Amino acid sequence: MNSSLLTGSCLCGAVKYEVSGEAQRFYHCHCRRCRKATGTGHASNLIIQPATLRWLAGHEHVRSFKLPDAQRFTNQFCGICGGRLPRQPQGSDLVLLPAGSLDVEPPIALQGRIFFGSRASWSCAGDGLPTYPEYAP
Repeated sequence: MNSSLLTGSCLCGAVKYEVSGEAQRFYHCHCRRCRKATGTGHASNLIIQPATLRWLAGHEHVRSFKLPDAQRFTNQFCGICGGRLPRQPQGSDLVLLPAGSLDVEPPIALQGRIFFGSRASWSCAGDGLPTYPEYAP
């Protein structure tokens, strides 16, 4: 994998960030939690590892919601506009990056659809991407 410097921002532009690291995976996630967090049929997330997340502006507006019954699910967003933002679990070298928040093109192509087994019947599909009932192998 290639190391990249990715930049992005929230919807209103108050929060700006950069992520440096290696893009490992890029999936549409159809799980119920991602659908609820985005209000759409799936979330489009890049997994960058090893990675470093740095806030360039607006760090004071970054908010997080940790789903109490979830081991790993946290939604990070701008407190002004609600735009989703990347998150780096504490003590981790992994960054989960919502692709829609990027201000640049993703460094790798979309690799598939995960948690397709819990996909909403009205959600998009049929684009030829590999599908996985849960996590990709």
